[in-house]
Amino acid sequence: MDEARVRGLMGLCVRARMAVFGEDGCLKSIRSGTCALMLLDSGASRATREKYRTACAHGGVPLRLLPAGLMGSATGRPGVAMAVLPGGICQQLLTLLPETEDIQESDSICGGASIE
Repeated sequence: MDEARVRGLMGLCVRARMAVFGEDGCLKSIRSGTCALMLLDSGASRATREKYRTACAHGGVPLRLLPAGLMGSATGRPGVAMAVLPGGICQQLLTLLPETEDIQESDSICGGASIE
């Protein structure tokens, strides 16, 4: 992954108003079909990862995981999620970012407790 190029494209996306931030905005964008790509910071909690993974799976939206802290430094906005609207910037980000196999971690959201 060319981190400098991804960082530049994310900044351009924000300046072009092709990005949505915040939990409500991102989930609304996924559900309404206006989100073409969901970017998630790898520093997000397991519960947050699972929430966005499920929403993206139901909405048919590709989800990509970013290195921890990249989103904040690239966009100047705190947060862990960014919905990218359709367009050329989105297509370039999709080609640069590796596909996320499965962001769900092996341990469960409830802290690894098992029911026996």
